Amino acid sequence: MTNSINIYLLFAATGTFFAALLHFACIIWGAPVFRLLGAGDAVVAMLNRGHTQPLIMAAIVGIALLICSAYALSAAGVIMALPLRRVILLGLIIVFVARGLAFPWLKPFFVGNSDMFWWISSAICLLLAAVHAIGLSQVWSELS
Repeated sequence: MTNSINIYLLFAATGTFFAALLHFACIIWGAPVFRLLGAGDAVVAMLNRGHTQPLIMAAIVGIALLICSAYALSAAGVIMALPLRRVILLGLIIVFVARGLAFPWLKPFFVGNSDMFWWISSAICLLLAAVHAIGLSQVWSELS
């Protein structure tokens, strides 16, 4: 691997880490943060009734995003080499693109999420997919 740090993957890792932090903020501060980030009335009502499903989902997504951030840092040359970097990052790119483009079909399953949430989160997913893809393409041959 070259000695230089891949700036695209570093930016991708930072963005993915920030997304993870937002999911953890939902767990820590609950319904107000879920609402602030665009969660619908149904999710907020579930939280207010003591349901843990939204918290569990936020934790799962947050942990997955943290792992993906670590993989981007690894591929960027910032931390140690993690196994299957190409496969994991390629899978992440596919998931981000799918999430970014599929929101019209996802909206009916998450009733109440604001249109602003769908547009902003989808744009962020597509941006993160693009930055990961550019960075990954630059180091593809160096990764195992």
